[in-house]
Amino acid sequence: MSNRESNTVYSRIAGTGGYLPERILTNQELEAMVDTSDEWITSRTGIQQRHIAADNEFTLDLAEHASRQAISNAGLQTSDIDLIVVATTTPDQVFPSTACLLQSRLDIHGCPAFDVQAVCTGFVYAFSVADKFIRTGTSRCALVVGAETFSRIIDWTDRNTCVLFGDGAGAVVIQAHDAPGVYSTHLHADGDYASLLHVPSGVSNNLAAVQEGRAYVEMSGTEVFKMAVNTLGRIVDETLEANQMTRDDVDWLVPHQANLRIINAIAKKLNLPMEKVILTVAQQGNTSAASIPLALHEGITNGNIQRGETVMIEGFGGGFTWGSALLRY
Repeated sequence: MSNRESNTVYSRIAGTGGYLPERILTNQELEAMVDTSDEWITSRTGIQQRHIAADNEFTLDLAEHASRQAISNAGLQTSDIDLIVVATTTPDQVFPSTACLLQSRLDIHGCPAFDVQAVCTGFVYAFSVADKFIRTGTSRCALVVGAETFSRIIDWTDRNTCVLFGDGAGAVVIQAHDAPGVYSTHLHADGDYASLLHVPSGVSNNLAAVQEGRAYVEMSGTEVFKMAVNTLGRIVDETLEANQMTRDDVDWLVPHQANLRIINAIAKKLNLPMEKVILTVAQQGNTSAASIPLALHEGITNGNIQRGETVMIEGFGGGFTWGSALLRY
């Protein structure tokens, strides 16, 4: 914010989009699948249901739906897009990237297209990358997508993880602008905590587990919860300090939708009433990289977030990774 010269280029949100699969899996249905209860899930997570992709529905499909809506809501054509960044942990293929496959679906040719993998913080990472492309003049109009079919890497017999996650996609179009839209972004990671939230199998390591359909999320819930609250609390202070703002300057918090108790803790740190926090966790569960853009789209679509208001987005995910962005919508 310190650089206010007239020739400074900023990025600004032009449009948002979201997509959720038709299939809804309720807590009551999970009671019949695993040793859990609606009361247990709701009291500990705030989640009541989640959306699950159909067998013939893939991450690319979800991303395409959300992207087309975001481009339309921005009043643009696909030909206006000159950068595609997709955040996903569940790509359709090892390669090409989901971004390249999406580029083809949208009939866009020649511009950079690549994936970013930071799990639940993925959208913040992708958003930050796109913002810097625009600020440096490399791009003028970027499509940033968070898309996941997380249900494909869930062990549906593990009650500690299967109740948490769902599928979905959210997308944002950001354009070059002469006034600040995105004030700043802040990204962090610490790989020493990798074993607390991970899928311990992949192409290079323990490929047999992948081939046998045993590549599932493993999580140490209590440790992850404590780390999330502590790191997100610190990044709130870091973000505000970097912009010489106070908590009173923030109109809306759009957090990663992992757990209602974590969201409550961050809102309390910001002194924001829950009426100023965009919540989708009850109806969508944790959609990983898709959760922040889906929540942002919800807040804008339902008329809560208005042009000119200040919004903080923040997320925490496996890696560990965490990040935030402060923006004026």
